[in-house]
Amino acid sequence: MSVSRHRTAVYPGTFDPITNGHIDLIDRAAPLFERLIIGVAESPGKGPALPLALRVDLTRKAVAHHAHVEVLGFDGLLAHFVEEVGGGVLLRGLRAVSDFEYEFQLASMNRHLIPEVETLFLTPAEQYGFISSSLVREISRLGGDVSGFVTADVAAALKTQWQRA
Repeated sequence: MSVSRHRTAVYPGTFDPITNGHIDLIDRAAPLFERLIIGVAESPGKGPALPLALRVDLTRKAVAHHAHVEVLGFDGLLAHFVEEVGGGVLLRGLRAVSDFEYEFQLASMNRHLIPEVETLFLTPAEQYGFISSSLVREISRLGGDVSGFVTADVAAALKTQWQRA
């Protein structure tokens, strides 16, 4: 594998919505790589609350302060997306021990599908360890204040989404 491929990381997820925890991982990973690609997955099986185009837009706004971070939407197998963009490292976040078993299983499968790509796990700062997109969606859906967990753009988009529903 070329050296440049190892300098390109892919951080995949549904980002439904992107949270301050995701942004924290991106902020800490960005200096480690020449290129960091945030892969926003369509994930129709998960039934995302926000459409893909909006999730991509909100993610772009949230990471705009990083010149070498790109945000791309994708639909399909992650292994194909990683190969398409020339990624050499998969970045994954671990909030708690409970995440580890699932993430380990994913890493093992990805190692089988794309053996030339390494998986790197990062943990969020302590103040973000309890934040999850699903909790943020539920709090917002029920009219709660999510401003401490997401950017103002994301909070407004969620509020608009629930008003439509």
